[in-house]
Amino acid sequence: MISHGKDIKIFTGNANPRLAQDICRIIGTQLGDAEVKRFADGEASVSLYETVRGSDVFLVQPTCKSVNDHLMELLVMIDACRRASAGRVTAVIPYYGYARQDRKAKARDPISAKLVANMLTAAGADRVLTMDLHAAQIQGFFDIPVDNLLGNPIFVDYYAKKFGSDCEDMVVVSPDVGSVARARTFAQKLHMNLAIVDKRRQKANQCEVMNVIGSVEGKECILFDDMVDTAGSLCNAAKAIVEVGGAKKVYACASHGVLSGPAIERLKDSCIEELALLDTIPAHPDAEQARIKYLSVAPMFAEAIERIYQEISIAKLFG
Repeated sequence: MISHGKDIKIFTGNANPRLAQDICRIIGTQLGDAEVKRFADGEASVSLYETVRGSDVFLVQPTCKSVNDHLMELLVMIDACRRASAGRVTAVIPYYGYARQDRKAKARDPISAKLVANMLTAAGADRVLTMDLHAAQIQGFFDIPVDNLLGNPIFVDYYAKKFGSDCEDMVVVSPDVGSVARARTFAQKLHMNLAIVDKRRQKANQCEVMNVIGSVEGKECILFDDMVDTAGSLCNAAKAIVEVGGAKKVYACASHGVLSGPAIERLKDSCIEELALLDTIPAHPDAEQARIKYLSVAPMFAEAIERIYQEISIAKLFG
């Protein structure tokens, strides 16, 4: 007996409506009838045009650029559903903005990831479904259940099909020490060796590559990271493993393609053969010029949503 909601309803804001539509198509339901717009002064306005009373509601809204606008849309949607007597409200946040502000790096720093967690809970969310948090411990910032899906299996499947048995002769490269655990898991699943790029960051969004730890000489490599923002780290790492390490070819993949500022130009000029990204954030209009390929997360989120609705374990999705 499903006690939390009589039926399933999925709504979306303006952040990534295409992903929400793909999820609904896979589940076999219609996207909820709602309108999310702006008043003249920029305030978010949400109108739900169908009943949600007693329903199990899922709100699909990554907090990507414009981060503050999309975050506010999500908070107002949660509040609207809660005040309309929804049975349960799940915030589906494929990309969790502010996740990089997860600790005090220097005096008087805010911990914005925790603040956002508090806001989501205060708005009335009953649980959160997200993917590849920048720091896994952000789950502990919430006092409600958080399911942090992994994009790892999607990349494993993609590269296993792309390279087949050649995978075992390739090397997975972590672009920094902080991503080693994530890259190691990926490498083990494809039976690849692992290398690490050691870098020293001088200031925000700039870094200086120092050394390559591990053997990549004459190998085809896959750089594996959780997000690409300005692409400085990724492009510098690719340059290092070719020029310093002697790699033959460099591919790259990351869960979230933020692609801010000079990212596209840097990728165009880089030695990266192909950058595979998940569509947690909408595709960049110049993606093809920068050799970017998007992989869909809709099947994984659709299955997770169905399992949450049916009160079935989602542990299978982490395999």
